[in-house]
Formats: sequence, C-alpha cells, structure tokens
Amino acid sequence: MELKKILGITFLSGVILFSGTLSSVNASKMTVKNLTKNDLPNVKILATGGTIAGSSESSTDTTGYESGALDIKTIIKTVPQLKKVANVSGEQIVNIGSQNMSNSILLKLAKRINTLLASKDVDGIVVTHGSDTLEETAYFLDLVVKSEKPVVVVGSMRPATAISADGPLNLYNAVKVASTKEARNKGVLVTLNDRIGAARYITKTHTTAADTFKSPEQGYVGEIAGDKVLFYNEPTRKHTTQSVFDVSKFDKLPQVDIIYGYQNDSRYFYDTAVKSGAKGIIVAGAGNGLLSDAALAGARDAVKKGVVITRSSRVGSGVVTHEESDDKDKFVTSDSLNPQKARILLMLALTKTKDPKKIKEYFNEY
Repeated sequence: MELKKILGITFLSGVILFSGTLSSVNASKMTVKNLTKNDLPNVKILATGGTIAGSSESSTDTTGYESGALDIKTIIKTVPQLKKVANVSGEQIVNIGSQNMSNSILLKLAKRINTLLASKDVDGIVVTHGSDTLEETAYFLDLVVKSEKPVVVVGSMRPATAISADGPLNLYNAVKVASTKEARNKGVLVTLNDRIGAARYITKTHTTAADTFKSPEQGYVGEIAGDKVLFYNEPTRKHTTQSVFDVSKFDKLPQVDIIYGYQNDSRYFYDTAVKSGAKGIIVAGAGNGLLSDAALAGARDAVKKGVVITRSSRVGSGVVTHEESDDKDKFVTSDSLNPQKARILLMLALTKTKDPKKIKEYFNEY
C-alpha cells in the first residue's frame, strides 16, 4: 500500500494521517481548503425564454420555431465549457417569447436580481431573453438594479435546434463577461455576436440577421475576441447604483403607451389612450419627433387631463431636440432614446413625479 507525504500530511488509501508540527485542527482546516478551493466566480443565469431557448423539428428552421421550449438546465448542459469560466447555476423566471414580456415580469426579474446580487455568494448575473424586446428589459434593469456587479442580458437570433445556432456561444460569452472584474460598474450590458453593448445604447436593427444588435450612434463598449473580454468605452449616463429609481416596493408600474406617427393620422389614438388609463404617452413622431396637427391637438388635450407626453422619433437614431414649443405645450423630449426605451424611462419617472420639467431632467440624465 503506497504512502504519500505532502506538507506533513500522509495520505493512505483515502485516509488522511497528520504528522509533523501541524496541530490536528489546523491540519484539518488546511486539508479541507486545499481539497475544495475554487477560484472561479459564481454566476447565476436567470432564464426568461426566447429564441435562445427555442426549438423546431427542422434544423434549418430559423424563423418558425417555438420560443421558450427548453428550460435553463437543458441549455446549460449544452455548453459544458461554462464550467471552465464560472460556477454556473440556473433559475427559470419565466419561459416565454419576449413579445409577451410584461411589467409584472420585469418587476419580478429586477427584484430577484437585486436579491441575488446582495449576496456575497453571487458575483454576476446573466439573463437569457428573447431578442425582440431584449433592449427594453436591459434598459429597465439598467435603471433599477442596485449593484455594481455585472449584469449581462443575452439572447440569440437562431433557435437551439438550428444547425447554425448562435445561442451557445452567446451564452458562453455572456457568462465570461459577467465573470470579469472589468465589467463591474458599467451598468447592464448586452452581449450577442461577440459584441458588448450598453443597455442605454444598444438596439435591434434587423428582423432576422445574427448581427442585429448595434449601437448606431454611440458605439459598442467592448467585444469578445480570441476568448478575451475587451472593453473600450464607458457608458456616460446614470445607471444602476447611481439611479434614483427603486422598484423594490412596487407590484405594478404606471401605464405608458406608444403612439406611432404617420401620414393622415388622427387624434383618436390619444383619446383612447387617455380613456384607457394612460399616465404617459410616448409619441414615435416623424423626423425630429414631429406631430401632425391632428395628433398635436390630441396630445395637448391629453396633457390637460394630466397625461405626460414625450416626443420620441420613429427614425431609429438621433436626438429629439427640445424646443420652445415643448415648454409651451408641457411636452417632454426623449433625447436619443427610441420610443420603446423612452417608455421604460417614463414609466419609472412617473413613479417619482408628474412634473414635465423634472421628467425632462431624467431624460437628460439617463
């Protein structure tokens, strides 16, 4: 029977015999530490469904699949390389297509993230999400997460069953980003297609292409190249721990609707939104957020009834400038936020105030 003696510890057929100057108590502590030491960070994956969890009977089907068909445990098993990056565990929040993401689910997700990040046993969070409304969830979390620890939202454009599935590598990259110290205090990040985007700036730009998520004006904050996480830019707007928004005590959010501007539009969408209980309306206006005369009349009447009107643009990029007429009409402008993200910020702003001037400050800051 072979004996091995290392650092005063004798190993004999699985039995540990202590000798030398080490006390039995100290030796026992050192042995346990040596045998269980793991320097990898602890990353929790919170799953919400989407294409990354999608499935189809055909391996060439990249559009007609079922979203949210696979649970997070199954998805994690398909990427065994994650074990080399972090101590990963998964939790299913919901399993839906992201077109069905609701305010109640957003609140549930945010509260769970804040609870987890408050623990010293969690170093980072990855959220798997459908791509269609991913940017909205990411921006919401960017405004309400109360931690400097990394939070990375990830999705895919092709289902898990596709021969060109991008989900596994996207997930691996997201966990890798969430595991890095460099990702701390950068706000919520979005990772797809080897790019790292800030939640405030990233948006979906193509219906089906794998490289759909882009930051047209502000650019990406980093990338993953050669299995390395590289950061080049910092988000400049307030986020996470700098944010005044706290949803810990909310079980619902104010109703904010989006009305799309177009030729020959009318005011009845505004009238209907007000009657349906809207507290805020985002206008996806033409060009620099412009409203037709008919829409303008509806928006002005909505303001008189206590609804906050925010002018955004349907264009896709650029700043909607604040004009003297906005002060007269008591309108808010969205800065560079697209309509869907402007809705997220206005919902949260309305939990703090109904004053258009103060809400405009929030749009300048966030």
